[in-house]
Amino acid sequence: MNDSKKAIVIGGSNGIGLAIVLKLVSDGYFVEILDKNEPDEGLIPSNLYEYKFCNLLDLDDDYIASLATDNAIKVLMITAGFGRICDFEYIHTSEIRNMMTVNATSTLTILRIFYDRIKNSDKFYCGVMCSIAGLLSSPAATVYSASKAAVCRFIESINIELEASGSTNRILNVSPATFKGSRFYGGTNQLDLLEPLASNIVSKLFDSSELYIPQYEETFKAIIECYQTNPHEYGLHSYQYKKDSGRLDNEQRVKIGYMSGTFDLFHVGHLNILRRAKAECDYLIVGVHESGAWKGKETYIPFEERCEIVASCRYVDKVVKSCPEDSDAWRLYHYNKLFVGSDYKGTERFIRYEEYFKDKKVDIVYFPYTKNTSSTQIRNALSLKTKDLDTK
Repeated sequence: MNDSKKAIVIGGSNGIGLAIVLKLVSDGYFVEILDKNEPDEGLIPSNLYEYKFCNLLDLDDDYIASLATDNAIKVLMITAGFGRICDFEYIHTSEIRNMMTVNATSTLTILRIFYDRIKNSDKFYCGVMCSIAGLLSSPAATVYSASKAAVCRFIESINIELEASGSTNRILNVSPATFKGSRFYGGTNQLDLLEPLASNIVSKLFDSSELYIPQYEETFKAIIECYQTNPHEYGLHSYQYKKDSGRLDNEQRVKIGYMSGTFDLFHVGHLNILRRAKAECDYLIVGVHESGAWKGKETYIPFEERCEIVASCRYVDKVVKSCPEDSDAWRLYHYNKLFVGSDYKGTERFIRYEEYFKDKKVDIVYFPYTKNTSSTQIRNALSLKTKDLDTK
């Protein structure tokens, strides 16, 4: 490892991010790859990079801060992001939240954590993969466009602040349109197709450029001028083009999860099952039982307070009053996954559910409970404590 030349590429396991990693490695950098998935084995010499799991929906600020203090790191490139082409009415509310978080909020958070390095008098090279959709109106990509527009305007604005401060460092806005060789558009990694683009991006990065639009002179200069002349007409043409080319994906893409429970005496076991459920879906709905009577148990915490406790958990998107049967809840919420404790597997009730959900494309996911922690144990401990007090 060359400790004097290190780089970070967030989203560096696939597509253009991976191509940029390979370019930086060829330039003598040791690269820290932060991504949800590891790069395919054998693509990068193992002694020239290190992989760290990173989920921009649940950003580890402390880890990012630890990287920002590493003075050997001279390059920060953020390529992670996602979007889809569809009419806005088919975008689920969780997609809005997730897209804005990954593409904009987490990106700005990372840049803020690194800002002392960016503003420093020492050279620091920083760039973000934005999109031409952030510079133009983009009907049928409304939320994606909004998320990228936020970052484009941010970079434009913060570069003015950097200039005013006397810093020579800049944040590079890379705003391409579609390009071949990336999984982003549903294709496969084709690094030979991505290498020229990656080389240009790295070159612009080291020049401390502020904006790079690939194929600007050949194509996008005229398109941007058309947009600026008549944004409305451009938007209508853009939308019709996407529609006529069959690019609209007006299908449900969000995986909705559902689970129900009493959630009395909330403990780490509850937290673990909520965390695991959220990891397997995009939008988690939790039904809270009014009482524990269905289990023949009393509840210690009032229903409204239990709802509030569950709703405050960051893994939960929506809390509802539970239905008598989880199959009744499906008729209301049309969830894709039903989460439940493993002790229910094989019971008459869940054998019936498995049969009911066969033709509804619903998976029942059985989770093991946390060992050594349960509401029953806490109730027993409270009961013993109460009896002990009564005898004194």
